Amino acid sequence: MKKEILLGNEAIVRGALDSRVSFVSGYPGCPSAEIGEELLKIAGEKNIYAEWAVNEKVALESAIGASFSGLRSIVNMKSFGINVCSDSLLPLAYTGTKGAMVIVVADDPSCWSSAQSEQDSRGYAYLSRIPFLEPSDPQECYDFTKLGFEISEKFKTPVILRTTTRVAHQKMPVEFSGEEYIPQKGEFVKNPNQFATMPPRVLEMKKELFEKLEKIEDFAESSRANVLSVNKKAKIGIIASGASYLHALEAIEMLGIEASVLKLGFFYPLPKKTIGKFIEKLDQVLVVEEVDPYIEKEISIIAKNANSKLKIFGRELFPVSGELDVEKICIALAKVSGKKFKPFDSKPVELPRRTARLCDGCPYWHVFPVLKRVAPESTIYGGDIGCNMIAGLPPHNMQDYLFSMGASLGISHGVSKSTNQKIISIMGDGTFFHAGIPGLINIVYNKSNPLIIVLDNRITAMTGHQPNPGMGKTGMGEDSGQIKIEEIAKACGVKHIKVLDQINVKEFEEAVKDFMGKGEVSLIVCRRICALLERRMQKGLNKEKVN
Repeated sequence: MKKEILLGNEAIVRGALDSRVSFVSGYPGCPSAEIGEELLKIAGEKNIYAEWAVNEKVALESAIGASFSGLRSIVNMKSFGINVCSDSLLPLAYTGTKGAMVIVVADDPSCWSSAQSEQDSRGYAYLSRIPFLEPSDPQECYDFTKLGFEISEKFKTPVILRTTTRVAHQKMPVEFSGEEYIPQKGEFVKNPNQFATMPPRVLEMKKELFEKLEKIEDFAESSRANVLSVNKKAKIGIIASGASYLHALEAIEMLGIEASVLKLGFFYPLPKKTIGKFIEKLDQVLVVEEVDPYIEKEISIIAKNANSKLKIFGRELFPVSGELDVEKICIALAKVSGKKFKPFDSKPVELPRRTARLCDGCPYWHVFPVLKRVAPESTIYGGDIGCNMIAGLPPHNMQDYLFSMGASLGISHGVSKSTNQKIISIMGDGTFFHAGIPGLINIVYNKSNPLIIVLDNRITAMTGHQPNPGMGKTGMGEDSGQIKIEEIAKACGVKHIKVLDQINVKEFEEAVKDFMGKGEVSLIVCRRICALLERRMQKGLNKEKVN
């Protein structure tokens, strides 16, 4: 075995390599982006195929194609990405896989980088009926990735690996095998009864899925993903998952409490027999899990038969939002045990409030002031995901709604049809390719009139400078035809299109004034390279020129 200090995301990469992965796809998003980045760096050397797809739905579907061809695949995305790919995720549970597949979904409790909602993606386990693993540290990221491929291979099912920011970006020494990789080529063998979800066959598939889940639940009972530590004197138990498990261990030590601990790394299907046996002699149990009380609800059901007198404590003892930490768990555990605990002496320090701001030299600095100066004061500004989100913060303060990738266009259309107000919808180039095109087609087809401004900085910048279809380079650095935003807009039926460099302020002002007066949809592409990317290229860190 080899040992290196790795991030959780880097450990997942090692786990995928040691599981002989052949196909890698995903969409960049914090806190999962390093998975795709690292695999793309070594894909050529390892003879693996890797890509950044245009969105998470396409990424998953690409991996499904590889799986149906017998190859092992891994897909990576952040929490909102599983929403995007859910259309194909749910049927995948019915068809199952041919080649093993692991889907990595990274949640962000406390919304450090993904601010649209504090999503708990574990709910998709119940919706999709797909096995769900939850590591708590980088070593488990490696081990659980390998376990995910093992489960997928054994039961012909996809497996979801759920991380959080604290797990993905945590570092520790990780032991891994570093097995020699042998490249493979797949073959798709036709079998419509296996891969096509059409009635009446689809109902047979559902029955087969539930039969498969019973076998997986039996497997979960003895899985190494679950860790049991029994204190025979203890009448208090703690059931935890993810990074909260590590905090809980520290809290037990700090309070000096005798407690039995069950860590559930196999979230779905839960090992119900193991849980039942764990709680049967306890008086009280504290369930420690972040965001939503999924495990707590399951334990309440299990306890009716295993220990009806058990007192179950959980989310009611924790704040309704935000990550859990040692102090929060100590406070909850003190209430359960009756132990005294003095919260950490952290006096509030009054600091000036700091918000995110655009980088020095960012081309967006040339856009927002012009819009505020030229557009009528009552103009509504639709925001979208990416660096342009910062327009909602001081000193700009010009983002009136923000939801999800591409949503600015759909919402702008609805506002346009409902009011007589002027609307400017702003999105980046990566977002346009990800989810902007259907909204644009809908605007043209249903005849509304927002002004759409696409900020094309020649890169997907906010998540770490990943390429997109407008650059002419794939994620593996191969040459690819540049897909031009303006040509797509023209093909979608937009008549009023202008491509410019926004540093030419007068030209930009005139275009905004002209297009704001049109009675139909207009589109301006502001094309200027990201300042950080330009500096990197000047330093020779990016050898290939971005036009």
